Amino acid sequence: MLALGILIAALCLYLVYALANPEKF
Repeated sequence: MLALGILIAALCLYLVYALANPEKF
């Protein structure tokens, strides 16, 4: 289940990045 954890972590980081930089999306 390590891959699932990494996938969820990457998704959370992407979401935070998107919220921090809304003008790029």
